[in-house]
Amino acid sequence: MTVSQGPWLIVGQELTEALSKIDANAFDRLAQVFANSERRWFFAGQGRSGLSAQMAAMRFMHIGRKVHFVGEATAPSIRKTDGLLILSASGETPVGLSFARIAKSEGATVVALTGKMGSPLAEIADVILHVPVDVSAQFGGSLFEQCSLIILDGLILGLTVGIPNAHKAMQYRHTNLQ
Repeated sequence: MTVSQGPWLIVGQELTEALSKIDANAFDRLAQVFANSERRWFFAGQGRSGLSAQMAAMRFMHIGRKVHFVGEATAPSIRKTDGLLILSASGETPVGLSFARIAKSEGATVVALTGKMGSPLAEIADVILHVPVDVSAQFGGSLFEQCSLIILDGLILGLTVGIPNAHKAMQYRHTNLQ
């Protein structure tokens, strides 16, 4: 890869290729579990996946959802009617697995965006969306994190279709609730 090849174009090509492999039925199941606008959601992930999870949680807050990031000082305890979304490329991160087990023991719904369908996290989760990233020219797990955020942005777009003034309300929350 050289600068003349446009590294940003390589990133775009990788994203396009990976996102084209997303299972539409799995995405629909993800959308269904997020359809209830009254459900509280907890987001989690470690490292850069955690940063993507935090960005997604903020976006859900901007559309009026009740969200928390696991580990925040003000996050309440997860309960039976809640949901936990975990981003984990490996599906084996010990902290994420611990969060998933606690959520399951409380009766909460566990959703996983993971790169490994046979992982321990996938075995625990009620809803799984496989993020198919195998090889990437990018640093570390960047492609997984980018794809996960785009998938969740797509979910938000789908949830706001048909809501009058959704963008205006989001902009209000963005500028006035900080």
